[in-house]
Amino acid sequence: MPLERFSVENYRCFKDRQEVELGRITVVLGRNNAGKSAVVRALPVLSTGIRTDSSYPLDLDPAQGFASSFTDLIHGSSPHGRISVGFSARTADGQALNAEADIQNIADQGTQLVSSLKIRCGTESEEFTWIPGPDAYSSEKRTYRVGQDKKQLSFHGLLPDASDWSDSIGGVTGFSRRMREEFDDIRYLGPFRNGPDRFFRSSARTSGSVGSRGEKALGILVADEMRGRGRVTRELNDLLAHMLPGWQFVVTDVGAGMYVPRLHSTRDPELFVHLDDVGTGVVQFLPLLIQRASDRVQPPVRPVIEIVEEPELHLHPSAHATIADLYIDAARESNVRFLVETHSENFLLRLRRRVAEKQLSPEDLKIYFVEQTEGSAFLRRIEVDTLGNIDYWPAGIFSEDFEEVRALADAQANRIEDAG
Repeated sequence: MPLERFSVENYRCFKDRQEVELGRITVVLGRNNAGKSAVVRALPVLSTGIRTDSSYPLDLDPAQGFASSFTDLIHGSSPHGRISVGFSARTADGQALNAEADIQNIADQGTQLVSSLKIRCGTESEEFTWIPGPDAYSSEKRTYRVGQDKKQLSFHGLLPDASDWSDSIGGVTGFSRRMREEFDDIRYLGPFRNGPDRFFRSSARTSGSVGSRGEKALGILVADEMRGRGRVTRELNDLLAHMLPGWQFVVTDVGAGMYVPRLHSTRDPELFVHLDDVGTGVVQFLPLLIQRASDRVQPPVRPVIEIVEEPELHLHPSAHATIADLYIDAARESNVRFLVETHSENFLLRLRRRVAEKQLSPEDLKIYFVEQTEGSAFLRRIEVDTLGNIDYWPAGIFSEDFEEVRALADAQANRIEDAG
């Protein structure tokens, strides 16, 4: 049940409702501290309210690092405020399912609850509205108005327990159950990836996510060496040949369940370099490559949305376009879609070029720019046509090189005039 769009309101720096329609590749741009990270991190936060058995609307485990408290998510950090979230998905037979929920913070109780929920399928809809009363702060069942009736409902995350209502709408039976079971897998890779240790132990996992900081990446390679006969490493080296010519990645078994990750020169058979001693850009980029290699060996069965912040981190600008091609190929070959926050002009230019070359459909590329207004922010959609042209571009963005060249020319002209 691929997710088609999601929305937020009164969330972080966004006071008004913002909606993100997802393509095969969705790009979020903007100046520093504009709200780009808030946009892409909203989806992992939202997903914690779908696949959960918790009575809390969202799971804000501090280990995830998205927010230290629910209040941090509320625009203006109001302790008695609320946020609104929504999502739209489509079933295998083409039926659109929509849900929008208000999550109310109850500061004096240190809890949150779903104060309203509207779900819709086709022309049919169902609304759940919380009725404050003696059971208002119960972690069990609370009173809601459902249509013309009052019902005692318990919620798991953002959705009501299937046993407390019909769990059917618009001909779709098992709405809550299906949303939990069929919602996209969400991966998240943050802007700072962990550096490698000198030695690694084997991992029980041979595929899956590399983790929010890339901390599982090398473990995936080690497990593959043990159980998968090095298939992921071979795919990794195929990708690495385009990014780092002359080098291959090797995982060496040093005994006692310990492994050493190194780069091996293809030009000098005697030259090995431990990962801890190579350039920062390679270390930061490696989890992205390992994720792609792992997916090639074992393609995800379920739809996946992979969120990556600054994939170009610490890489030379010449490599940024290669990342774009990497994502285009992955989106074309697998069930993985990408939501990318980036500062790279080269990354975006390559995507637009591939649209013009008919290697990427303009419908599959969604671009958003985060604009700042006084006290709030909003998302501006940038449309791309079949030639890779865009219908809007904010002033001063990616124009720094032109401005510097112009300023250099002016300075040179002034020096020449002074000398004359």
